[in-house]
Formats: sequence, structure tokens, C-alpha cells
Amino acid sequence: MALDPLLLSRVQFFWVIALHILLPAFTIGLASYIALLEWRYWRTGDQVYFRISAFWLRIFAISFGLGVVSGIVMPFQFGTNWSRFSDMTGNIVGPLMAYEALTAFFLEASFLGVLLFGRALVPQWAHVAAALTVAAGTLFSTFWILAANSWMQTPAGFEIVDGRFFPADWWAVVFSPSFPYRLAHMVNACMVTTGFVVIAVAAGYLRRGRALPESRRMLSMTMWLLTVLVPLQIVLGDQHGLNTLRYQPEKVAAMEGDWETRGEMPLVLFGWPDEARETNRAAVEIPYLGSLILTHSLSGTVRGLKDWPPSDRPPVAIVFWSFRVMVGIGFLMLGIVILGNWLRWRGELYDRRWFLLACEWSLPLGFVAVIAGWVVTETGRQPWVVYHQLRTADALTPSLSGGEVIVSLALYVAVYLVVFPVSLYYLGKRVRAGPSDDGEPPEPPIEKLQRHMPVDAAAGAAGPEPPA
Repeated sequence: MALDPLLLSRVQFFWVIALHILLPAFTIGLASYIALLEWRYWRTGDQVYFRISAFWLRIFAISFGLGVVSGIVMPFQFGTNWSRFSDMTGNIVGPLMAYEALTAFFLEASFLGVLLFGRALVPQWAHVAAALTVAAGTLFSTFWILAANSWMQTPAGFEIVDGRFFPADWWAVVFSPSFPYRLAHMVNACMVTTGFVVIAVAAGYLRRGRALPESRRMLSMTMWLLTVLVPLQIVLGDQHGLNTLRYQPEKVAAMEGDWETRGEMPLVLFGWPDEARETNRAAVEIPYLGSLILTHSLSGTVRGLKDWPPSDRPPVAIVFWSFRVMVGIGFLMLGIVILGNWLRWRGELYDRRWFLLACEWSLPLGFVAVIAGWVVTETGRQPWVVYHQLRTADALTPSLSGGEVIVSLALYVAVYLVVFPVSLYYLGKRVRAGPSDDGEPPEPPIEKLQRHMPVDAAAGAAGPEPPA
């Protein structure tokens, strides 16, 4: 059987990206959470905030390092497997990726050093500034990566010269039609993902009677944040969906499982899309709701997949089910938040073991939702790598053989199956150690210096004695 280099290259890209995306989905939110904790410690002097921040900072350092390693691998694939894509889009995608490195990566790496090693060397306000800078760096990184990807989804501001894309309007390139919606949706998804990791860890400590002041503070504080972020994510998702309906209608048709163009479109809750017969088997539908959600009208017309030839349609079943996983997890998260606030109102937030267990089990929900959403976004764009401009098959490296790809894919799988489990082991080790083991904050630099100075020098540092 011949090995298809296109299919194998896509599998390889999926393997590398799917594992890498888990890390920024966590560290983007965690950097902002640490900055908030550092600010609260600076303003209140409450050492509980210090211990929580020091604990999560160690987790962040391991995750950030793993994210850098796995992220460096990704660009190599553009040269090895997708050289035609690199050649044709390099004048647009290349600068955007370079801006990400210049404005984000170096910013994060530099000030992370201050966060990790400067606690006893700089005043707390400078430590807060470093935490805010690292958080800003993660957001800059998100900005540029999503600018590049959004341009591929809804390309704008370009011209094609001799088969290559060139920027005609950089403002339109960066702020492509889908970019604001995708940026807001992704950043908030990262915040929600981090929030559920935090409440899962806090609930685990509470169930075991460990680090009670820290775990209570983490659970309470993060539940307040999620009370805002989870409903916001549902609203942002709806707006992003309406934008997608306008600019990528065949993707929405696959997400919804709609085959016929019609008004009064029902919402397909479940079913199995049968691409050969162009229908959904065993479908469970709610009348009118599809039109209401997508057009905000009970009789609104929604386009179906039959409006496009089969060669221009995305793989329907993958998009259909990934979308339902993402949405289902979103509403499950909302249920946990509502339960948490109800228990808070009853004064039982820290005491109901069944709720704490539910919080523990919720730890992977954000990661699964992010992966599902990414699959919807990228698979729903197929068969295009630059929407309606460059097909994925035409972006592949010429003369690439299936045997060559299977070797590189095997190497990627083997290395990642070593690196990620080892990193998860060390992350688990840090979580098991707990925040209480991180000790007390160091003395401010000036006080520490004066305490170790000779008596005469210390007196001199305090100023001359007044005259008799």
C-alpha cells in the first residue's frame, strides 16, 4: 500500500501542534494569574498570596520551558513538509512570526529570570512589574500567532505576484476579518483553562486537608474569576460563530451538520454525518433553533453543504463532533461555576467533598475544549491552507515521499512520548509538594543588607547622629 505524504504530513503536524498547544493554553492564563497574585501580595502584604504565587511560578517555569522546546520544533515542518506553503506565503507569514519572537519571546524569557531569581534582589513593586511584563509577553505572542493564523483563515490585504502572496496593506493583513473574534475567544479560553487547573489543585488539597489557607484562597478567588470568564466565553463563542458564518459558511455548515440550504433550520443536537449520502443518520433535532442561533431569526436562511462541491467541503464528521465536544464542555464548565457559587452562598464551598471531587476531575476540561476548538477551526478550513486561495495539497513539499514522512513522524512521536511524560512527572511532583513548602518571603533587599552590615556601618547607613 502506498503511503500518502499529504495525509502523513497532516498527521505529523497534528501530533506536534496538538501537544504544543496544551502549553500556551495553560501558560498564557497562568502568567496573568501570577501577576494578579504578585499584585495582591504587594498591596496587602498577605503571605498567603506570596506562597500561592511562588508555588505556581515553579509550575509556570516548567511549562514555559517545555513550551519553548516543543514550539521550536514546529517551524522546521514548514521547511521539510510544507516548503511550497513557506515559499508562497513567506512574505506575509514570515514577518508575523518574526514579530512574535521579537516582541514576545525575548520579553517573556528576560523577565521570567527576574521572576524566578530576583525575589531577594529587587523590591516587590519590581517583582510585580516583571510578572506583568511576562504576562504581557504571553499575550503579545498570542496576538501575533493568531494574526498569522487568522490571515490564513480569512485572508485580506494581499496581492499575488508570480504565484506568491505579498502584503498590500499590513493593517488589513494583521487585523483580518476573523482576527478580533479569534483573539478574544482564544485568550479567554486560556484564562478559563488555567482557572480550572487552579480549582482542581485547590480542591485536591482541600479534600486531603493540606495547605488549607492557600487552597481556600485559590478556590474562592478563582471561582470568582470563572464566574465572569465562563459566561463571557460562551458569548465570545457565539460572536465568533456569527463571524465564521459570514466569512467561512461551509465551515459552519459542517459544524452544524446542515446539508440543505433552508429557512427555519433545525438545530442538529446529535447524529452521524454521512458524507456519501449527504445526510445525517439517527439525527436528533430541535426545530427552528438552528436558524435562531445562526441568524437570530426563527425563519432565517442558513446555507447547507450541498451548496459547495464535495471537493470543497471539509471533513464533516470530524468538525461536527469536535464542535459538540467543545460546546458541551463549555456548558459543563458553566454548571460547575453555578454549583460553586450556590455552595458559596450556602457557606459550603470548601466542605462538600462531592463538589471538590468534581473540581478535581474538571482539570483536563479546558485542555480538551481547546484541542476540540482547534480541530474545528483548522479541519473546518480544509481543503484550504489559505482559505479559497491555496489548497493544502498544493502547499506540500514537491517530491516528498510517504516513507520520508513516516520516518520523521515516528521520531516526533518517540521524542514527544518521552519529553512530555517526564515533564508531567516533574509537574506532578511540584503539585504534590504543595504551596506550604515554599516558605516565607525573603527580606527586602535594603533591610537584608543592613542586617548583615557591621554595627558602625549600619549606624552610618542610617545617617549621622544628631549633635549633642
